[in-house]
Amino acid sequence: MTDGPVVLDRVTTPRGELVLRRAGEHFEVISNGTFLMDTRDGRSERLLVRAALDRHPAPRDLLIGGLGVGFSLQAAVADLRLRRIGVVEVEATVADWHRTHLAAVSSGALDDPRVQVVIADLGSWLASTTAAYDVICLDVDNGPGWTVTDGNAALYGESGIALLVSRLRPGGVLAVWSAAAVPAYERLLSRHFDLVSSHAIMVARGEPDVVVVASGPRGVRQRDGNRDRS
Repeated sequence: MTDGPVVLDRVTTPRGELVLRRAGEHFEVISNGTFLMDTRDGRSERLLVRAALDRHPAPRDLLIGGLGVGFSLQAAVADLRLRRIGVVEVEATVADWHRTHLAAVSSGALDDPRVQVVIADLGSWLASTTAAYDVICLDVDNGPGWTVTDGNAALYGESGIALLVSRLRPGGVLAVWSAAAVPAYERLLSRHFDLVSSHAIMVARGEPDVVVVASGPRGVRQRDGNRDRS
């Protein structure tokens, strides 16, 4: 008989209960009783960033929506072309875990001088900022068809995609992580981007993880130089 997962921290946030637990050498994050992420693999989270950066000829500024367990951020800091790496994470507790329980997992990525973490709801923050990015990587849910909170659903609709496009520079790239393929979402992205493709990553159980990469945002004009580099 083996011991079950050990709860390391349990907090109540405006979005409900958030739990960090350890299962052997791995960590798991549970949101309102639903498994959200763990540290067992990380291939698809790293691919989320790498595939997006590969699509852009000269990325300088990248935004990650969702800190998670840090795999995507690790992939970002490994790219020395980037001069600025923004992370928007709604849960302050998740950022705190990266200074304690998850410090070894994120390998000090938060200490990279290019990294700035903002604690905020991604949709609200996108609507309020004037910053522009070459690449945006979105991993705040289990995918367009399985959101962590009901409010996140708007990010994957017409208005949410338009908001994301508004924060991209001409030639920019949007990458979205999903726990399963969502063809309807890819078709919706095709209305806003010139090229949309997907990468499937096989997992031990269940459907493959999917990373959707969209480039060539339509309707994005060259912004004023000062605003473009804010």
